[in-house]
Amino acid sequence: MGDISTFLPFILMFVVVYFFMIAPQMKRQKQEKKFAAELKRGDKVITKSGMHGKVVELNDSDASCVIETLAGKIKFDRSAISMEMSKKLNSSVETKK
Repeated sequence: MGDISTFLPFILMFVVVYFFMIAPQMKRQKQEKKFAAELKRGDKVITKSGMHGKVVELNDSDASCVIETLAGKIKFDRSAISMEMSKKLNSSVETKK
């Protein structure tokens, strides 16, 4: 019984770290992966670097997409598109309609 009580604080600390740090991060990664997979032509997006544009082409072989901006067309990796900012952009566009 003495051995278990010695390790109990470490076990509790691991459980707390898991539920407050690891589990939410895994959930967020799943959401971002789903968002990237659901991208379609015509979606208005914002990249993590802040570029605004519209998806004009999707390439599944190298997980990239071409975004049309005011400056022209630029090829980005799908992981470079910000899920949060793109959802905010699309929700604000829908409320204005």
